[in-house]
Amino acid sequence: MNLYVSNIAFKLRDDELRQAFEPYGEIVSSKIIMDRDTGRSRGFGFVEFSNREAGQSAIDALNGIDLGGKEISVSEARPREDRPQRSFGGGGNSGGGDRGGYNRGSRY
Repeated sequence: MNLYVSNIAFKLRDDELRQAFEPYGEIVSSKIIMDRDTGRSRGFGFVEFSNREAGQSAIDALNGIDLGGKEISVSEARPREDRPQRSFGGGGNSGGGDRGGYNRGSRY
């Protein structure tokens, strides 16, 4: 079972997140998501347990607790395909439109 953990304190590290969840069962992976530009925590992460019972125990015990000075939220992670699509323009009145190409009307 994969868990989504939000409102993680920016100072918290991957190993500290893992340690908080370890008492509830076998962890397959744990990761705090980092901003690729700044290298700072984005304030959320994922903890994957080897079975559903361990994951549910962790949700029941850890949702709403203070971890590193912030009250974390723990829930079952949604699969990627369940997330809403993000639109980045490219048509209609979104302002994306055609930006490139050759021969854009100049004389040369």
